[in-house]
Amino acid sequence: MSNPQLEQLEVILGRVLLAGVLSSSACLAIGLIMWMAGGYEATANRVLAAGLIVLMATPILRVVVSLVEYLRMRDWFFAVTTLVVLGVLLITVAVALTQP
Repeated sequence: MSNPQLEQLEVILGRVLLAGVLSSSACLAIGLIMWMAGGYEATANRVLAAGLIVLMATPILRVVVSLVEYLRMRDWFFAVTTLVVLGVLLITVAVALTQP
């Protein structure tokens, strides 16, 4: 049996992941080209950093979108499970940012 809501969620998540990977790749490619061209090092470093941040944020955005959709579907088990996963991800990011 197929569930149209789950199929729609899979399509949405696929689009989120594709958009994240494509935008991250674009930032990384542009930053690399700017860095190789020389003279734009500060801007290139910012663009490269933005590409890496987008790449790392994409899975977190996927979890947020999943949480919203599970809440919308009133699937409480998966909503709570996804909320726990989001909490673990946010704690991990917070710990990583506080490290010297």
